[in-house]
Amino acid sequence: MIELKRLTKQYGKAGTLTTALSELNLSIEKGEIFGVIGHSGAGKSTLIRCINLLERPTSGEVWVNGVNLTGLGNKQLQGERRKIGMIFQHFNLLSSATVFDNIAFPLRLIKTPKSEIERKVSELLALVGLEAHRNKFPSQLSGGQKQRVGIARALASDPEVLLCDEATSALDPQTTDSILRLLLDINQHFNLTIVLITHEMHVIQSICDRVAVIHQGGIVEQGPVTEVFLKPKHEVTREFIRNETDSGEALRLAIHAPHTESSRAAKITFLGSKTYESTLSQTVRETGVAFAILQGTISTIKHTPYGQLIVRFEGDKPAIDLTIQKLQEQGLDVEVMD
Repeated sequence: MIELKRLTKQYGKAGTLTTALSELNLSIEKGEIFGVIGHSGAGKSTLIRCINLLERPTSGEVWVNGVNLTGLGNKQLQGERRKIGMIFQHFNLLSSATVFDNIAFPLRLIKTPKSEIERKVSELLALVGLEAHRNKFPSQLSGGQKQRVGIARALASDPEVLLCDEATSALDPQTTDSILRLLLDINQHFNLTIVLITHEMHVIQSICDRVAVIHQGGIVEQGPVTEVFLKPKHEVTREFIRNETDSGEALRLAIHAPHTESSRAAKITFLGSKTYESTLSQTVRETGVAFAILQGTISTIKHTPYGQLIVRFEGDKPAIDLTIQKLQEQGLDVEVMD
């Protein structure tokens, strides 16, 4: 659906060039919600703006639905851009236009008949829950309502792709969750491909299918969110997850908790239905090992439940080793924290 090939974006003049993206490759499948996470300055905003060529790459190719956008002339590019909607961090609404007129704006640009505009905008107002606000101006709306107008406007031209540029970072947590639920509903209802950039792991964890971690203009890690979140490989990814879960503090407590030579700390990860099974307690009954829970959490990654426990096993070393082996044989991920 979307393929970025050796994408490079530089700013400035020869001798003083700043490289925002460097030889970046990325593939996004049709119908998925794909997240890109990175710190400020990592290149994520440049990346998403290169997808619809609001930023033209210095080199490389941008393919969307089988079309190489970087090889098109301006007129052809305008036509392809209508298939790509975009919502922004600061809403970018027309302050002097009503909610209705903001949503109708892209339809009027392509000279859509008035009756069709009325039908389409009314449907979108219902979709985003703003029927009662159609004649209000942006200054009369909350931040969440403004973003809902932005989403409706982005959907007005029936796009195949929706780009979200830090779409929730200006919102409070409760409003963020409501916008994420709306995006998830839109994805499922229209089978719309959504590319979402953020610096918040919570956003990725809530609705994304896959994620790429961007750092210094390159992708350092990518994969299914469950895999990247639960088994991060790059230090930048681990930092995002520590900030989200406070697992760094739990690790410190595990290392410094009172222990003996016959004890061992481990992080156990449960995924899917195993999250709610009594695997740990049944296993230690079989092996005769005692354990203390130092930290624990249960949450979800999109629709998938997961649990993580940091425990200290106590008993004979062979019995502890057998316990870890049995847990792994039953499909649990066990990381010994020596």
